[in-house]
Amino acid sequence: MQFKKYIKQRNETVQGLRSFKNTLPTNLKKIIIRKGEIFSKILENWKYIVGINLFKICYPKSIKNTKQLNKKYIKIMVQRGMEVEVEYSKKIIIDKLNAFAGYKIVDSVKIETFENEKSHKKNVKMHVTKNKYSKKISTVKNEKIKKSLEQLEKLMWKNE
Repeated sequence: MQFKKYIKQRNETVQGLRSFKNTLPTNLKKIIIRKGEIFSKILENWKYIVGINLFKICYPKSIKNTKQLNKKYIKIMVQRGMEVEVEYSKKIIIDKLNAFAGYKIVDSVKIETFENEKSHKKNVKMHVTKNKYSKKISTVKNEKIKKSLEQLEKLMWKNE
């Protein structure tokens, strides 16, 4: 093995395969670590930054830089139907994020909507199971049992 010395980025290197971490310039490493660290801290403290009401309906997706204007923005995923509430509180979110970091992290907020998958899946699942049970109930030959099962089914789906 040959050792190279007197390189600005590293004191000593081993010739051959190196890890990706060791091949990056030190200045770039600092930027990557700082940017990733900021976003992870925002994710950890999102509930305290935006408040409980907004925490329930939105979460941060990413922090991006625009190349043309050299401005940073944060992408926020918002539950469908609650976009207006987040739209009105954009300025507050920006101020709180910048105050949290101690310097200007973001200049603007972009909103993307998502549908609450749990409620959507639940409704689809309920509809499928309702059809499945009603088909099975219709095959019952005893009329008394059939009527009681239909009443039970109506009560069961009424409460859901």
